[in-house]
Amino acid sequence: MIAKGFTEPTDRIKRLANVIVNAFPEVEAERAVLTTEAYKETEGLPNVMRRAKVAEKLFTQLPVTIRDDELIVGSLTVHPRSCQISPEYSYDWVEAEFDTMETRMADPFKIPKDVAAKLHEAFQYWPGKTVSDLATSYMSDETKECQANGVFTVGNYYYGGVGHVCVDYGKILNKGFRGVIAEVVEAMEKMDKMDPSYMKKQQFYNAVIITYTAAIKFAHRYADKAREMAMTSLNPVRKAELLKIAENCDRVPENGATNFYEACQSFWFVQLMLQIESSGHSISPGRFDTYMYPFLKNDTSISKEFAQELIDCIWVKLNDLNKTRDEISDQAFAGYAIFQNLGVGGQDEKGRDITNEISYMAMEACAHVRLPAPSFSIRVHENSPQEFLYRACELARLGLGVPAMYNDEVIIPALVNRGVKLEDARNYCIIGCVEPQCPHKTEGWHDAAFFNVAKVMEITMNNGRVGTKQLGPVTGEMCEWKSAEDFFTAFEKQMHYFVYHLVEADNAVDLAHMERDQLPFLSALVDDCIGRGKTVEEGGAIYNFTGPQAFGVVDVGDSVYAMQKHVFENKEITPAQLKEALDHNFGYPVDSCTQAEKRFESQHSCGCGGTTSAATDEQKVYEIVKKILTSSGSVDLAAVTDEVNRSMPASCTSGSCDSYMDIKRIMEKTEWYGNDIDAVDYVSARVARIYSAEVEKYTNPRGGQFQAGCYPVSANVLFGKDVAALPDGRLATTPLADGVSPRAGKDVSGPTAATNSVAKLDHEYFSNGTLYNQKFTPSAVAGDEGLQNFAAVVRSYFDHKGMHVQFNVIDRATLIDAQEHPEKHRDLVVRVAGYSAHFVTLAKEVQDNIIERTEHTFGCKSC
Repeated sequence: MIAKGFTEPTDRIKRLANVIVNAFPEVEAERAVLTTEAYKETEGLPNVMRRAKVAEKLFTQLPVTIRDDELIVGSLTVHPRSCQISPEYSYDWVEAEFDTMETRMADPFKIPKDVAAKLHEAFQYWPGKTVSDLATSYMSDETKECQANGVFTVGNYYYGGVGHVCVDYGKILNKGFRGVIAEVVEAMEKMDKMDPSYMKKQQFYNAVIITYTAAIKFAHRYADKAREMAMTSLNPVRKAELLKIAENCDRVPENGATNFYEACQSFWFVQLMLQIESSGHSISPGRFDTYMYPFLKNDTSISKEFAQELIDCIWVKLNDLNKTRDEISDQAFAGYAIFQNLGVGGQDEKGRDITNEISYMAMEACAHVRLPAPSFSIRVHENSPQEFLYRACELARLGLGVPAMYNDEVIIPALVNRGVKLEDARNYCIIGCVEPQCPHKTEGWHDAAFFNVAKVMEITMNNGRVGTKQLGPVTGEMCEWKSAEDFFTAFEKQMHYFVYHLVEADNAVDLAHMERDQLPFLSALVDDCIGRGKTVEEGGAIYNFTGPQAFGVVDVGDSVYAMQKHVFENKEITPAQLKEALDHNFGYPVDSCTQAEKRFESQHSCGCGGTTSAATDEQKVYEIVKKILTSSGSVDLAAVTDEVNRSMPASCTSGSCDSYMDIKRIMEKTEWYGNDIDAVDYVSARVARIYSAEVEKYTNPRGGQFQAGCYPVSANVLFGKDVAALPDGRLATTPLADGVSPRAGKDVSGPTAATNSVAKLDHEYFSNGTLYNQKFTPSAVAGDEGLQNFAAVVRSYFDHKGMHVQFNVIDRATLIDAQEHPEKHRDLVVRVAGYSAHFVTLAKEVQDNIIERTEHTFGCKSC
């Protein structure tokens, strides 16, 4: 038997995990109130000192909570799986959703009336003072117009903290917070008073000392709380546990850890405090097995079973952290995701495999806890043990969407190509969804923006227009094109224009964080901020990047190939005929549901719900959908269709609806990306390279380079609503392709053919990460034969230079039943994009998108 199975979790872990599953998240006000007080008290001080005083107040005054059964302690909120608000970044969207956040489509949160009142009072201080206010002031009107019309969004850091970092956990495990303070004191003693930046550096160093002194008090408050609870505990076992917790918190993270239990507690305090200081997400633990293993190896007193339970407790705590965003953003990040990516396996700085006991215990923890977090990853290279890959595939076929798998043979060269030293590149970890970086040396600004390549295609086909607005440059009418090269000539000019404004928006937000969001706690754990006397926001890290990611690349590639074949080569239709069909959404009513086409065809013989102006009607539909969502909190497909057909005029005037549908059928008689056909696949590769080549021309205010990514989170669903019909037959407002994955249902030649197509995209250029989702039926990967086939697909894909792959192993019937009967599937976890989530918490349209993904099996002729 190759498969080994997984052990059962302890009853404690089952109880702790069940609390997370059954919790309805709440918004709490303490952080917002304390932060506002700190800012009022520090008017006139340098920003870094104000941020230190914010951290000091938070670490010394936030409520201290120890939950039942916990062995690892420290919580951001009183209620489980709840969140705090960070008004220094943005606040008005919170107040606008006081009455609707609990019933909205994606990621609802309860806001009690008393909490809303406290937040309202705190928000009075913030008009004109937030990071987002300053960022907006830096942006040109043209850049704002690009965002308003769905070309890109930088909302991630525009309205919240940056995060997206892996700090030096090992430094704290070995030296403790006292070690950081000592390092800062030493740096201060070496300062040159003749240095013109002396005063600025001194402020930074003082801020670090204030912050870390308060952080030590934070841990001691938990020690006091544990002792207090132990005094009143009637359960002798729990009493002993609480006294041990107190002992741990007295020692760490103030000092270095002396055993594995202390190392686990110290790790968690660092992770928690990073979240308290800033609202940034994707604060990723990185290579957990490398910095934790020495403490397990040297701890001769701990049993394997108790060490596993401690790791399981950390896994639960990672799910206790949460974050809310505005209603629209939460559709892009659906599933309460905060993207804490934790990885195992891979190489050390010298290229030697580092797989160890904790690498396997981390997989066991995922199987035990069965919760969405962490975003668990493995690194694979040619010398990775085959047992390690089999074990990873065995975990994946449990259907939890983990682990995501990453290819050292592509990622290391990609990072070296960006100027990262080979030794640092070999030590890479994964941040957030799929973003590789050198841990604790990088401020990568990953996930800096969503760039809608499909929207740029739509604009190109309209000669730079969105509706009647001339948004992009004039590059020629579609009816004048004579070949696919004419499209590419126009498309590249549009991409040049829109990427420029993307960069402007990102750099505006970057500057705003540099001026208003300097973070001393984070910065002291990133090399070489202490050595340079700078925060990460000012360029203190060794490596500085900005990574905006594209989506819609595959939709454009398939669309161009369809035009090339049917319009320019076979001449079955003219560019003008195709353009008219696109303007009328191929004769279909506009509907953002993935089932729109099937439902409409079953109900109508002629779909005369087209539009006279695709962009104008698209906006009408979007507003209709938003209206229905606002009133009901869910998508009622019948209500959407009825409202669309009632509100929008029929307009099959210059041609028949049947003819538009015929054009759609012609365009769909095409070979698609995802079937290992070079002629098709290399068109998508060309589209991807156009984006990455534009992006990498630019630099950021921290002195680093822009680098491209190609992944959507779940924005392919949300921002698909902003895109009209495309030549590949996709209808207006429906989801776009998922990352670099083939379009749903188009990869029909088997899993290996699909991976071969994806591998042709020149992933080396996308050093900010690419995302590939693949879906198997459980029966396909069952038994030892299924496990061997599963591992073989991964090896083959990586041999062909694919960068990343992750799997859903679940059948369509289960997903549909979960959608119809969510109460029976509350604990069902699926892979959404670069993260997993409870399926029943996702917006229905995101659920639909996951259901529609191709289900692969083995045994087809192309496998």
